Amino acid sequence: MSKIVKLKKGFDINLAGKAKQELADFASAQTFAIKPTDFIGLQRPKVLVKEGDTVKAGTPILIDKAMDQVIYVAPVSGEIVEVKRGDRRKLLEIRILADSTITHEQSEKLDLASLDREALVAKLAASGVWPNIIQRPYGIVANPEDTPKSIFVSAFDTHPLAPDYAFTLKGQEQYLQAGFDVLAKLTSGKVHLNVDGAKAVPSIFSAIKGVQLNKFEGPHPAGNVGVQIHHLDPINKGEIAWTVNPQGVAQIGKFALEGVYDAAKVIAVTGSELTKPAYVKTYLGACVSSFVKGNLNSGHVRVISGNVLTGEKIALEGFLGYYHNQITVIPEGDYYEFMGWAKPSTRLSFHRALGLLSFLSPKKEHVLDSNARGEERAFVQTGVFESVTPMDILPVYLLKAIMANDFDEMEELGIYEIIEEDLALCEFVDVSKHPVQELVRKGIELIQYS
Repeated sequence: MSKIVKLKKGFDINLAGKAKQELADFASAQTFAIKPTDFIGLQRPKVLVKEGDTVKAGTPILIDKAMDQVIYVAPVSGEIVEVKRGDRRKLLEIRILADSTITHEQSEKLDLASLDREALVAKLAASGVWPNIIQRPYGIVANPEDTPKSIFVSAFDTHPLAPDYAFTLKGQEQYLQAGFDVLAKLTSGKVHLNVDGAKAVPSIFSAIKGVQLNKFEGPHPAGNVGVQIHHLDPINKGEIAWTVNPQGVAQIGKFALEGVYDAAKVIAVTGSELTKPAYVKTYLGACVSSFVKGNLNSGHVRVISGNVLTGEKIALEGFLGYYHNQITVIPEGDYYEFMGWAKPSTRLSFHRALGLLSFLSPKKEHVLDSNARGEERAFVQTGVFESVTPMDILPVYLLKAIMANDFDEMEELGIYEIIEEDLALCEFVDVSKHPVQELVRKGIELIQYS
């Protein structure tokens, strides 16, 4: 039965630079990259190609020796121009110079009526679409040998400047439905499709069959799938749930219907430092310079693959992350503001004492830079973390348990229910300037590998 969940805790960060709902005519990206660092939990990557090889979209290029049934594939066709490594030969990127016309590896279409679950899992794992499926707890690529108690898809994103999935997936209704049909065969439980209850449900999602449609209302992080799991079917120790992004569902559906791995996606190019925030159609792993160079208000900027809360800082010639559906460009904040804490400010802040004037114009779009305006200091307990965390956990005590390497306390305080994005707002509002998301990942790894 569908549920309606209304959340009061949280905070919306209203930034300038929202993408207009139109496809821009930016120059097409020429270079693409798969970054093994995008796949949390990938332990022993093995490269299957070498520089100079030619590949098609869907050609296997990487595996994890620890879970070798899952294949990572090329997002486009072209030539492998660089296998980039870092310290101790750590694999950083596999770069591909794309063909002018993308060609695809062709596989058999999936006959869901005749395939049992084991055969279906094997085909998905070998196709390249499997990394779209993320396991909770831990936030890692799902293990094909596991069976989740349920699967969750959040059809809306409440992060700053996040894309509108109803727009980015327009015209892909048949692939979405096919993707959900596939997901339904992967679990004996329910497939939850969660939408924004504060708005009319887009027809692209209301027409989906075979799912439980749930509505969530409230400020960010209402769109986080971890928050939704917590309120619908919480994860306890020993339990597993899977999550998939809507664009990942469509990619799975297209493979089922047509037998091709298609990494094409519509992303939002956003941020206050862009002259033309818009949507653009590209492929997974695209070099972002095509959408950013020549589109800047100033030269001193920070380019982020993803959103400002959880995204990754990249170079102007950097690449779109595997799980990112937007690029954000904001002013770089590498300056010192003398006595900045003592000045009245219109700068957006959750704390009224720091941003009193901003509360007088709640609908104003703000321009924020990357300056942390402070340094790490003693952990101050203000109760503010609880105000932005719409989950029945105690984030301050959980973070302290992680710092103390207290395994029992971490388990009791909810480490299995969260990943970094679920407490990202805590990092934004933290007057003590702690790296909250780094602490969360540290705690997850302590539990995962203990």
